[in-house]
Amino acid sequence: MKTILSGTAIFVLLLLSCCQQPGAPIQQHNNIRLYLSQVAEEISDSRLSGITSVEQWEKMRPRRYDEFIEMMGIQDYMDTEKSELNVTVTDTVQENGYRIEKLWYESLPGLYVPANLYIPDNLEGPAPAILYVCGHAPGQKVHYQAYPRKFAEMGFICLIIETIQFGEVWGVHHGCYSRGWFHWYSRGYNPAGVELWNAIRGLDLLAAHPEVDAEKLGVTGISGGGSQTFYIAAADRRIKAAASLCGATTLKDQVGLRLIDDHCDCMLPTNTHMIDFHDIGALIAPVPFMIAQSDHDMHNTVESVRELHAGIRPVYEMYGVPENLRYVETPGPHAYHRISRQQIQAFFMEHLKGIKVSPEETGDIELTRENFRTEEELRVFTSGIPEDDRTTTIQDSFIKLPAPPEINTEAELVNFRTRVKDFLADRTFGAFPKEAIPFRPEMEFKGMDSRLWNTWRFDSEPGWRLRVRMGMTGDPARRKPLMIVLRCYDEERGAAERFISGLDTAWNVAFLETRGTGEFGWAPDQNWHVRRAAAWTGRTVASMQVYDVLRCIEFCRTLDNVDPDHIGIAGRNDMAVVALYAALMDGNCSEVILGNPPATQDAPSQPDGRGPTIEMLNCLRITDVYQIPALLHPAGITFSGEIPETYRWSEEILLKLGGKGFRFY
Repeated sequence: MKTILSGTAIFVLLLLSCCQQPGAPIQQHNNIRLYLSQVAEEISDSRLSGITSVEQWEKMRPRRYDEFIEMMGIQDYMDTEKSELNVTVTDTVQENGYRIEKLWYESLPGLYVPANLYIPDNLEGPAPAILYVCGHAPGQKVHYQAYPRKFAEMGFICLIIETIQFGEVWGVHHGCYSRGWFHWYSRGYNPAGVELWNAIRGLDLLAAHPEVDAEKLGVTGISGGGSQTFYIAAADRRIKAAASLCGATTLKDQVGLRLIDDHCDCMLPTNTHMIDFHDIGALIAPVPFMIAQSDHDMHNTVESVRELHAGIRPVYEMYGVPENLRYVETPGPHAYHRISRQQIQAFFMEHLKGIKVSPEETGDIELTRENFRTEEELRVFTSGIPEDDRTTTIQDSFIKLPAPPEINTEAELVNFRTRVKDFLADRTFGAFPKEAIPFRPEMEFKGMDSRLWNTWRFDSEPGWRLRVRMGMTGDPARRKPLMIVLRCYDEERGAAERFISGLDTAWNVAFLETRGTGEFGWAPDQNWHVRRAAAWTGRTVASMQVYDVLRCIEFCRTLDNVDPDHIGIAGRNDMAVVALYAALMDGNCSEVILGNPPATQDAPSQPDGRGPTIEMLNCLRITDVYQIPALLHPAGITFSGEIPETYRWSEEILLKLGGKGFRFY
């Protein structure tokens, strides 16, 4: 008999090789795959722990809901008056027993959503309606037409909407996945948010339709449509029944089994607050919710979906309606099965029509594709795509980024710095450990040339034991300023030393290898996976490196030969970003030296994931790297090499406040 291991079991087996006997110090594995697998498992296993009553959950739910809405990137739209839908029916197709209205609506000005509305003939009054959300299949409303057809034959009105990918207009879902648009993470952008907003506006359309019973709305879909079903039911309380098929798996299996590598960027929110799908499912409760899953799905392990169902169930039990949460498992691949189709149909009959029937009584869908309507017959944009359509560029404007503020006084600068740091602490660096572990310092090597060199090891966080090489001049027992120099991922031998060679001899130096650099790096072909997996666990490579630098600063301040009030950071290329943010969050660095810093964090990377990793979750919603030098005032800012033009914003503020601007060497 073949044994199938869960992601948890595989992670445990991987971890055994680096575990100590009980009572021994924690082994530091310095392995990014093990680390990300571990934090993913912690997120999956602990998010809903400690909730024991519905009263407790209801008190917590508004905050969790707001966090979810923000992670989807639609908070600005939920808090403002909605724009006009401008529903436009371009044609109608009459079928046997129902009609298909071909229409589009504007979910935002210029963002057109192609859709087909299936309406049964001879309705005697307002009818229940189902929103069908498409998965990642070319042709969208054509490919999935059998499902709204069946719902219409059963007496439901059904609106099937296309995504911004693979429909009549081909926009972008695969930004980080295949285009190197990792700055989406810095923007807090996720294509799932656009799809969620389009769906909410689709519900607006249904609720306003004269033939729809607005109190009886449902939602369903498979794959990407299955994950959207989770999102829509969690976000919009107008949904009274939801059925998700093959749309979710646990975060620990996404990362531990590398399922994420085959998944679209839309398959999890921007995970600022480190949630899993059972947290989203809890927001759906107590609404009737069906989770259907096939047992040989290449994208979602059936074991993890069982685990999700088990994790959501206690919330339904607290509400006293465990029967409202259903789980259906079918044989086969990532697809519908007769069993799941009929179970979903009976589910909607019960919860939207109040009629209990057996799944078999509902019959099955029409599977003969020769009887389907063609792409041309279901096309909405019969006269061409509107000239102002934003579908292909919506990623550039969906998240509203602030303009740099006008700063004229010291008080205004202090106020802005406080807001930036508070925002970053919660929404960019929220994955920082809540409690720092002991450093367990160990001096592993001493040497001397023109300087006295001490090489130290210290613990940054569980899993990471880092190395810093400190060079001192003069009396080694005397406290002196210390410049921490950050090594880059792929630097040539001696490059960091040459970069800092012009440093005044009043400074001692320390060369730090953060995770991702030097002996703590990983193969270049792993970077694509690491960047996506890190973001899905609420962090990025750059944010983890910022934490390592902060820990190094803290460690160095414990040393007798370091002046704790005169520590600087030097970084070049992508590590200049890490240096700036670490100095900002530390709040007590006296000097920062920058070499060829990036002009902005709002720029694409390489499609294969290699190269600079400067993205940080949500940072562009409050600031950008070129603004940080001003926020470090009165710390000195020195440049080696050219200064990108964007940094003039910071220099102008420093000059305005009576400083000398940037220095050079």
